[in-house]
Amino acid sequence: MPLLARARALESVVRDVAREAIMPYFLRAVREYKADGSSLTDADQASQQALVARLPEVLSAPVIGEEMTPEQQMECWNAGQEGVWCIDPIDGTTNFSNGVPLFAVSVAFLVGGETQFGVVYNPTTDESFYAARGAGAWLNGQRLPLRSSATRLAYSVAGIDFKRIPNKLAANLVMTPPYYSQRNFGSSALEWCFVAAGRLDVYLHGGQALWDYAAGRLILEEAGGVYGVLDGGPLEAAPLPKRAVVIASNPALYGEWLGWLQAHR
Repeated sequence: MPLLARARALESVVRDVAREAIMPYFLRAVREYKADGSSLTDADQASQQALVARLPEVLSAPVIGEEMTPEQQMECWNAGQEGVWCIDPIDGTTNFSNGVPLFAVSVAFLVGGETQFGVVYNPTTDESFYAARGAGAWLNGQRLPLRSSATRLAYSVAGIDFKRIPNKLAANLVMTPPYYSQRNFGSSALEWCFVAAGRLDVYLHGGQALWDYAAGRLILEEAGGVYGVLDGGPLEAAPLPKRAVVIASNPALYGEWLGWLQAHR
């Protein structure tokens, strides 16, 4: 089956899981906290269990989920030499539990650390971002990007999550911002897709794990965007550790954005 056809089959599964295992909890979920301080609800667990059960309909492979222990994640990663699923059952759990309609299910299939196809779906807006390697990126069947991005950093709209950024860099971003305006939507997976769509021009997040970007990075790449890490290296696929990601909607803007960040961190 072609990769794009697999992406569309995955999209159907993700839509089903969101409708059956996530949305019944919306506006009813009770937020708890994991050991690292991040949020967790019954819907996260229900979504992960439903995805693990349904993903073999698309491809049979080990599944790495955010709500697994680090030991379980590494065991699945090591077992997935011929392919592995990486899922975030609800990306943006704090938004979800507070009734903010900006959260998503993120699912990607990787081979050799490279995402082959993936889906990021927001059930409240019914927006499904998906991509297949070499076959483009799409939003509900419309090719991405939706609009042309800024040509210079000074004209750009930036997505920034400040809570994990080094203090000096955060202060410089606040005091002498190099961009036109700044946003933070509370869902890493959606923010990758927003750059791919042209809703954001550049993006910075101080610490993302594989499930945060596994699907979004392919969607961005297939839409013509560029990504890396704050120290200038590549964003490699692995469950651990978390990495500070830098992305932009086009190569020229990426160079200007990364250069400014490195000079002011």
